[in-house]
Amino acid sequence: MAKTVDNYVERTSARLLHSLSRSGGSIPLHRIQFSETIIQYLLDKKRVQVQNTGCGFLLEIAEDF
Repeated sequence: MAKTVDNYVERTSARLLHSLSRSGGSIPLHRIQFSETIIQYLLDKKRVQVQNTGCGFLLEIAEDF
């Protein structure tokens, strides 16, 4: 069962990264329609980062990724 969940998280996080790259590398955090689990997984892997713009938060692809 755990392996199935891991595959789901991997595939879904890859879709989110693809969406980020198609949108110029960042998306306002409130517009993302992926679960917090997927976002946290990418944050833990240091593939994305959250930036505070003063008017909201952006989820963006990490520079070193």
